[in-house]
Amino acid sequence: MKIKKTAFITGISGMVGSHLADFIIENTDWNIVGLIRWRSPLENISSLTKRINNNDRISLVYGDLRDTVSIDKAIEKTKPDYLFHLAAQSYPLTSFEAPLDTLDTNIQGTVRVLEALKKYKNDCIVHICASSEVFGRVPKEKLPIDEECSFHPASPYAISKVGTDLVGRFYAEAYHMNIMTTRMFTHTGPRRGDVFAESSFAKQVAMIERGLIPPEVKVGNLNSLRTIADVRDAVRAYYLLVTVNPIPGEYYNIGGSHTCTIGDVLNKIISLSSYAGKIQIKEDASRLRPIDADLQIPNTKKFRDHTGWEPNIPFEKTIRDLLDYWREKVVKDGSSLLTR
Repeated sequence: MKIKKTAFITGISGMVGSHLADFIIENTDWNIVGLIRWRSPLENISSLTKRINNNDRISLVYGDLRDTVSIDKAIEKTKPDYLFHLAAQSYPLTSFEAPLDTLDTNIQGTVRVLEALKKYKNDCIVHICASSEVFGRVPKEKLPIDEECSFHPASPYAISKVGTDLVGRFYAEAYHMNIMTTRMFTHTGPRRGDVFAESSFAKQVAMIERGLIPPEVKVGNLNSLRTIADVRDAVRAYYLLVTVNPIPGEYYNIGGSHTCTIGDVLNKIISLSSYAGKIQIKEDASRLRPIDADLQIPNTKKFRDHTGWEPNIPFEKTIRDLLDYWREKVVKDGSSLLTR
C-alpha cells in the first residue's frame, strides 16, 4: 500500500498558504497539516472546513513561531515529507512600528522550524519563503534583479527576510538539509490582505460602489515600480520548487511578467469599477514608508530554466478577481469593514 506524502504549511490561513492548500488538494494525493495560531482567522480556508472536520487529507495544529515548544511539538507529531514555511509578520509598513516582533517572528521563527526539522525529520524537503524585499533599493543598472544582486533592505521586514534567507541557506549547508529559498516578487489576487496597496485600493473601491464611503481612495507612494504575479501562479511555482529535482541550498527569484507602477494598478482597479471617472485619489501620509523599495523587477530565468514554470494568469484577471473578492466581502461584512 502506497503511503501518502505529508505537506506541512506554516501560515496556511494566509493568502498564499490557503491557495497552496487548495492547489495541493486539487493536484496531488498528499495529506496536509496546517500550522495556525489559536487566534488565526480561518476565513481563507473556509472551503476546506468540511475536509478538516472529517480529517479528510487536511488537519490543523496549533503553534506560534515565537514559541519554541509549540513548533517543536508540531514537527515531532507530524514529521512531514515537505514543509512550506510561509508564516511571517509579512507587512512591511507594520514592521516600522513593530521591528522586534518582526525580527523574532521571521528570523528566530525560521530557526525554530528548522531546528525542529533537524531533530525530527532531517530529510524533509523544505521551502523557505524569503522575499524580493531583501533587495530593497536597487539601482537601475542592476535591473532586472537576479539572484546575485546585493541586498539593500529598506524596512525592518526586509531585514528580517534577509535573515530568513540566510538562515535557510545556512541550515542547508551546515546540516545537509534539503532546503531551498525563494524571493517571490509582488503577488496578489483573491484573499490578499488589506494592508497591501493594491488590495487596499480594491477594498476601498468596493466600499465606494456600495455607498459605504465617499468616492475617494487613499493612497501611499504610487510611483513604486512592481512586477505583478498572480498568487495562484505563485503556489504552482512553490509546488514545482519541491518536486522538480530539488537542489539543497539553492535560491530563486520568482515573479510575474507584468511590470507597472502602483499607480497603474490603481488605475486598472478604478477602470473596472462602476465609479470609473468619479473617484478622487488622495495621498495619505500614514500609508507612506520611511524608505521604499521602488524598483522591483525580477530576472526569473534561473527558476524557469530549472522547473519549466511560467506565469499563466493575465494581469487583468488577477486584478479583476481581487476586486470581485472584495466586492463579495463588502456585501457580506458591510459597514463592519475598516478602510485601512
